[in-house]
Amino acid sequence: MTSKDKLHVLLEKDIIPDLESAIDELFEEINDGNGDIKEHKEDLDELRDMRTECFAILEEIKRDELSDEEVEELLAEFTDMRNFEE
Repeated sequence: MTSKDKLHVLLEKDIIPDLESAIDELFEEINDGNGDIKEHKEDLDELRDMRTECFAILEEIKRDELSDEEVEELLAEFTDMRNFEE
């Protein structure tokens, strides 16, 4: 499996679903009125931006627009992020 394949799978199967789950949870908290609504909305905007960036990266992978170096950097960054969360 190439690094591009690994990055694609990581984004599609791990990162994006986790972001969408976190977005759903924030929506629930906002709708329930739990916690600091302003902070939740800021977090929601940040998560949405991250999700949008992830979808953009997937498109760049599909169009073969990323260099091998960019792929390696992104893969390392997302892997580190995943390891930090665990």
